[in-house]
Parts: sequence; C-alpha cells; structure tokens
Amino acid sequence: MSERPTALVTGASRGVGAAVAEALAPTHDVMLGGRDEAALAAMAAELPGARPWPVELTRVTQVDVEHVERLDVLVHSAGISELGRIADQPADVWRRTMDVNVVAVAELTRLLLPALRRAGGHVVCVNSGSGQRVNPSWGSYSASKFALKALADALRLEEPGLRVTTVYPGRTATDMQRGVREFEGGEFEPERYLTPASVARAVLAAVTAGPDAHLTELTIRPRA
Repeated sequence: MSERPTALVTGASRGVGAAVAEALAPTHDVMLGGRDEAALAAMAAELPGARPWPVELTRVTQVDVEHVERLDVLVHSAGISELGRIADQPADVWRRTMDVNVVAVAELTRLLLPALRRAGGHVVCVNSGSGQRVNPSWGSYSASKFALKALADALRLEEPGLRVTTVYPGRTATDMQRGVREFEGGEFEPERYLTPASVARAVLAAVTAGPDAHLTELTIRPRA
C-alpha cells in the first residue's frame, strides 16, 4: 500500500479538474472522479499512482466511497453552467444546477467525512467569480456558487479539524468558457483567460501550505 497522501478530484476528465489532478499527482495518489470512463482511464495511465473513479455525482452513495478509509484532499471541481435570464429559465434548470453544483458537493463531502477526519484532511471547492458577483443571465449559476461558498464556510466552522478552501477563478480557458462565450455572442479568446494549470497551482498552494496555515479563500483573475 502506498504511503503517499490520497486525493480525490471530481471533474477530473478535463479542464480545471484534470489540471488539478496533474498538479497533485507527483505527491499524491489521486482518485480521478468523473463520468467519462475512457478519459479517466487515459489520464490514469499518464499519472503515477492515479486511478479512475467513474461516478455519477448526483447519485453517489455510501457504496461508492466505502473503499476510501483515509482521504487527505478532496477537490470539488465538477460543475455545470446553464445561462439565461430568470424570466427564461424554468425550475428544472435551477434544480439541475443546484443538484450538480451544491447538493452533490454536500453529499459527497458528507459521505467522505469519516475518511477526511482520519487524515485531518483538506476540502477545496473550486468556485467562480460568479460566486462573488452576479451579472444578468447568470442568476441560477451564481446562486449555486453563492450557495457553494456558504457550504464551504459552514463546513469550515463545523469541522475545525479540517482545512476548507474556496477558490474563485475568473474566466478560464475551458470547454465551459467556450460555451459561455457562445451564449454571450463573443469569441473564445483563450489567451485572455486563465489557464486551467494556473487555477491548479492555486489549489496546490492551498493544499501544500504549512501545517500552521489555513488558506480559506483564494481569488484569481486573468492579467489580460
């Protein structure tokens, strides 16, 4: 059995989640969480000590995590965005967004708390600039990200033996951002955005902070 610390990263098949998994892999055994089994298997083959953890996060159960006895790092990176004005978005959009971006995070964290407590572990929630400021047509997504902040803040207070960090990236060059720009009617200009690797380095900074340090919130914006 490996003596390295263990990390679980959701949304690990692409984008920020994949970059976080790559950043943690040199020092951690990483469980790659996501739905795309082929992509997760391909990533695992490239990263030492990594293994796929295919799962539908909105239906995760105790059975899915019963093999996780100790967990040093849990990174919540999976999420969805469906943009539109409040007048145009039915309840199903709000329910789906909250289910993926908030409820699934709360439930997976709850199920893994015994393993996190054993390790004195670290929970990282990859939030968004939309969790700090609301713009038109971002109501459902921003509401979910404000709720995610509240979840992280409550967890930090309720579990003093854990470290809990919220990371607020600005626009990042991911497939999600490509969809956002299409909705906004603008061009996808990755050179003007953060790279997923830059967001991953912020996550790594929080995780590797000294044992006397607790980075509770990190905000990152593109320089361009």
